[in-house]
Amino acid sequence: MRFLSLPLLLLSAVAVFITGDGAGAATLGLDLHHRFSPTVRHWFDSRGGGGGASSWPENGTAEYYAALAAHDRALHGRALSSSPPDLTFSEGNVTIRITSLSFLHYAMVTVGTPGATFLVALDTGSDLFWLPCDCYGCASSSSLNSMPDFQVSLYSPNASVTSQAVPCNSNFCEQQKTGCSGVTGSCPYKVVYVSNDTSSSGIFVEDVMYFRTEDTQSEIVEAQIIFGCGQDQTGAFQEHAAPNGLLGLGMEKVSVPSILSSAGFTSNSFSMCFGHDDIGRISFGDKGSLDQDETPFNVDQLHPKYNISIIGMLVGNAAIDADFSVLVDTGTSFTYFTEPIYSQLSKAFHEQVQDKQYTTDSKIPFEYCYIMSSGTSNVPTVTLTTSSGSPFPVNYPIIAFPVQV
Repeated sequence: MRFLSLPLLLLSAVAVFITGDGAGAATLGLDLHHRFSPTVRHWFDSRGGGGGASSWPENGTAEYYAALAAHDRALHGRALSSSPPDLTFSEGNVTIRITSLSFLHYAMVTVGTPGATFLVALDTGSDLFWLPCDCYGCASSSSLNSMPDFQVSLYSPNASVTSQAVPCNSNFCEQQKTGCSGVTGSCPYKVVYVSNDTSSSGIFVEDVMYFRTEDTQSEIVEAQIIFGCGQDQTGAFQEHAAPNGLLGLGMEKVSVPSILSSAGFTSNSFSMCFGHDDIGRISFGDKGSLDQDETPFNVDQLHPKYNISIIGMLVGNAAIDADFSVLVDTGTSFTYFTEPIYSQLSKAFHEQVQDKQYTTDSKIPFEYCYIMSSGTSNVPTVTLTTSSGSPFPVNYPIIAFPVQV
């Protein structure tokens, strides 16, 4: 059974679960830092992430302890429903939405022996995990002008004593046979993404990836993971999108959740939660808790994706009947609708905005823009209703940026 969970305890979150066989399997994870710890704050501030330190409660204040208590209630709710313990990345169960890196969600992962650490984008819309590796066409630090302190880490199979190439006769090479020379030759890969001219190519490698169990013992788990040694990146990967690697979380067998499940480390499930403050979490083996709503996936066995059905929309005070399916994709910065849904939603939104509409120019990729008055707060809320009847609130129905008027 596969389902999407919409947490009710954390109204600012969306959690995705893939569940299946795996009873009795262990679950994995990374070094644990709570979301307001000095370690996470220092790491976050040094990289200029979205949200800013001003949105974090000061240590010792009432807001600080209220935030920690809310986090504990959510964590305990999941722990009661999870046996065995979940796994997180060994660098800590923290994900961060970084606006200057294409509005994507990122996490720190450690791979190889000795371990090398990477800041990777988390993408439910694709399957392969790849890292910049022995590059002849990767993003450079100089291209990331908005993040001058950000350094691109590189993976090299020759620098890790536990790295090994994936041969042509591997089951993971089934879809990549073209260009594979000999039975034991290295298996090449190329993944083309939806963004224009955006791709990653190289060879498959296998190496250790480090996780940590989310329980009182908190043990390190070393899992053999197959991933892409990304020698050549094009398009958005040469600029701000996933400059230090991308971790596909899809349903295919090459994804990290699928590999962890097939190896017996976890059940066939994982969850991601996204907070209003841009700080979230990811756990492998998490099967949800009783206080969470759920809705089924529409799974195409030939091309399995996290696809759900929407049966209605609420835009401010306007209810809209609907019947369409959508792809849940953390690797896409914005939400996109086709007609007639787009016109129905945008018309209802526009009719309830009291601010003056701004005539856009070619530099702004949005049709509906407004000159917001100081202190304006009457922005219509947007909520989607899934096929199970569960509400799916849109956390960021608008974005604000300065323009010359």
